[in-house]
Amino acid sequence: MRVVGGEYRGRKLDTPKNNDIRPTSDKVRQAVFNMLNSRGLVVDAVVIDAFCGTAALGIEALSQGASHGIFFDKNKTSFNLARENIQSIGLEERSDVFCKDVTNCQERPENILPADLIFLDPPYHQDLIPKAIKNLKAQKWLTQDAVFLMEMAKDEDVISSLIEITHEKIYGDTKVLLGQLL
Repeated sequence: MRVVGGEYRGRKLDTPKNNDIRPTSDKVRQAVFNMLNSRGLVVDAVVIDAFCGTAALGIEALSQGASHGIFFDKNKTSFNLARENIQSIGLEERSDVFCKDVTNCQERPENILPADLIFLDPPYHQDLIPKAIKNLKAQKWLTQDAVFLMEMAKDEDVISSLIEITHEKIYGDTKVLLGQLL
């Protein structure tokens, strides 16, 4: 797996040795970032890569012009893999990495800016996206006009009174939704 665009294009990202983490494919990541960049959502954004796994989405955002990345994963193996990928590219100064459950994290520290763009790519079929959005909003991690890029199985739907879905696209077995806070 590699960074598909921007300053670090072509840089290799380590992936898990087993199937515990399901990284977003290079093809889907490239399509997602084409969509986000066409809307002007990446450059200078503060991004959250929730359920970050390998940290590929957040690293891609930083490579393509985001100013800062905030990475969450409660799984210690994923957390370590994300941290190693961030370090191997040299993005420690522009990143904060938390080994925490984004559906139950603490209030945002004052020294970290709220996020404009949030990547939500949790394990499929566990209804974690609405819980993450609710907690991130309650704990002040989001700007008022935050945008969410959500990845899920194509047979899943997101039901949340906090967001409005503005775009939907299917890539094979994967559904990608773009939404905004209401």
